Amino acid sequence: MYKRPIFRKLISRFNEKRRFVQVLLGPRQTGKTTLAQQIMEDISMPVHYASADEPTLKDRYWIEQQWQLGRNLARNTTGLLILDEIQKINDWSETVKKLWDEDTAANLDLYVLLLGSSSLLIGKGLSESLTGRFEVIPITHWTFPEMQEAFGWDLDQYLFFGGFPGAAPLISDEERWLNYIRHSLVETIISRDILLMTRVDKPALLRRVFELGCLYSGQILSFQKMLGQLQDAGNTTTLSHYLDLLNTAGLICGLSKYSGKSIRQRASSPKLITLNTGLFSSFSNLTFDEALKDTDFRGRLVETAVGAYLTNAARGKKLEVYYWNAGNQEVDFVLAQGRKLLAIEVKSGRRRTNLPGFKQFLKRFPSAQTILVGADGIPVGEFLKTPPEQWFI
Repeated sequence: MYKRPIFRKLISRFNEKRRFVQVLLGPRQTGKTTLAQQIMEDISMPVHYASADEPTLKDRYWIEQQWQLGRNLARNTTGLLILDEIQKINDWSETVKKLWDEDTAANLDLYVLLLGSSSLLIGKGLSESLTGRFEVIPITHWTFPEMQEAFGWDLDQYLFFGGFPGAAPLISDEERWLNYIRHSLVETIISRDILLMTRVDKPALLRRVFELGCLYSGQILSFQKMLGQLQDAGNTTTLSHYLDLLNTAGLICGLSKYSGKSIRQRASSPKLITLNTGLFSSFSNLTFDEALKDTDFRGRLVETAVGAYLTNAARGKKLEVYYWNAGNQEVDFVLAQGRKLLAIEVKSGRRRTNLPGFKQFLKRFPSAQTILVGADGIPVGEFLKTPPEQWFI
């Protein structure tokens, strides 16, 4: 079975013999449970695994029961406790804090790995109760080299079908693939990871914001224009909040405009990006063959793939992703690492065209670096295989 690069990182953390609550945090269908199973098979310590995703009602007493089973393993050696879908337990973080501190005081070598799909709830619990006791390991959508190694995909397959490993066996039957993405995956994420776990006053509007994000992926769309498209009496604050919820669920994000000043960045019109190109394709009503022949659509696929890759790769790192425009001039993406800036333009055609956006951006930010992805610049496939921070000189 294919093992993601993050697998070895996890194993090494447990072998360091440094006790932290390790938290695997990421969207559904990114392989968190599979990673946990691979760890159980590989690690040289006794392991107890339990999931709160089972249908029976769970509460803090369930955590205490599972924890005790883990403690039993660690009485005379080092043990590992793995709790999956932990965000579904009310007050989970307070219970984990109490039990963890008890083990620390007793010098018990019980290591703990928590898995969660709801970044919003997990993050709140970590910051409120487990400060100084945890390390977060972001689990993002699968990258192009991962899908290539695991399933033998080429670049075009990755651009259209995206990084959903569970959907890979279905791509020969595009109708089955489409139903899987829309119903088994997207609807489950929205209904179980957002609506069930967070207060949403207008569920129908949330779903429409998601669909709009898919339809307009790679494009800048003001909140006022979004309201016009949605034909809803909502407000821009609600839309911004719903975009944040969809981002934490790993579906879509709204990139801010880079200005060098955080207040202006937060107030800017968002550039919508689906965080997995399979989401964009699934709402296009195009087949794989049709999408590749449509040069405009393929261009948007490439830009979405680059934006999704940058956004996913930035999680857990000191990287920020933006776009930039001034008048009619635009830079597709701006990658910020501290004071370092990297302006990225994406061209899916074969020939390089004029890049006036670069010129205007460099006038405003003369110390920035620039790279072209596609055309006669960096090949798209090579860019998607390279950690973004390596492009800084």
